[in-house]
Amino acid sequence: MAKDPIIIAHRGASGERPEHSIASYARAIEQGADYIEPDLVLTRDGVLVARHENEISETTDVADRPEFADRKATKTIDGEKMTGWFTEDFTLAELKTLRAKERLPLLRTANRAFDGQFEIPTFEEIILLAKAKEKEAGRRIGIYPETKHPGYFAAIGLPHEAPLLALLAKYGYTAKDDPLFIQSFEVGNLKALRGKTKLRLIQLMAKDGGPADDPATSYAAMASPAGLKAVAAYADGIGVEKAMVIPRTLLGNLGEPTALVTHAHAAGLDVHVWTFRRENYFLPLAQRSGLNPAGHGDLAGEIRAYLEAGIDGFFSDNVREAVEVARR
Repeated sequence: MAKDPIIIAHRGASGERPEHSIASYARAIEQGADYIEPDLVLTRDGVLVARHENEISETTDVADRPEFADRKATKTIDGEKMTGWFTEDFTLAELKTLRAKERLPLLRTANRAFDGQFEIPTFEEIILLAKAKEKEAGRRIGIYPETKHPGYFAAIGLPHEAPLLALLAKYGYTAKDDPLFIQSFEVGNLKALRGKTKLRLIQLMAKDGGPADDPATSYAAMASPAGLKAVAAYADGIGVEKAMVIPRTLLGNLGEPTALVTHAHAAGLDVHVWTFRRENYFLPLAQRSGLNPAGHGDLAGEIRAYLEAGIDGFFSDNVREAVEVARR
């Protein structure tokens, strides 16, 4: 385990403010996050903006805007059929008229008080926030962007790589030791980025499935010793679903750690784990408090188990709690 595992604010302090809003990122920084994490999608005019998905009906008020009713569409993205409103069908100016809302209103009822208050931020606005907060706080504040559906966006003529690297270079993010990681669930865009930047790259993996741009490959195979060695040829670390490090038992409790961390470290890869959340709904059985899915359980206990397994960093919606347990 790294002496000081990095704390990555998952979409900002999204347990306390609507995700991917400037307010969410700012709160995460104030609570001590080492990195803030924007998911990046593109507008019709090629601007990188922060949304969990390019389909935005769950996180904005677009469905309530009659002027955009005709933008509703059905698309197939990474093999999944989706109906809604998509960022690539809006200009940045149009997206800026929308307002963010809480994505998990039943679990995070308090966050609903902030519905309608915040715009969709551009990636540049997030970088500027980090730079401003660095001056205020007197410390480096990292950024950990994810390219969302890069193969899909490239296929419609809106590739991530050029605008992403141009913005990062504009603000001085070019070297391996800069506080910047670029992550993706796909492989091709990471390999393309490896040839164009020294910035650290993270191969994301889930317990099930595989990269959308390589259907013949599974994440399970990529997480094998041989697979990790191959990943190390183009990436600096892996960002993995929690169950790949400590699976849950049939009863829903934490089981025994796998050998993934050991194998990844042997390949020279850092291991960052996603995602830690305080609501009972997300916690292992033994860490829950009561029967209410929205109740807050023992998040610190869950995080502690993963720190003991040797991880180098982790994503959390709840930065304050993450800082309290990881910095003790």
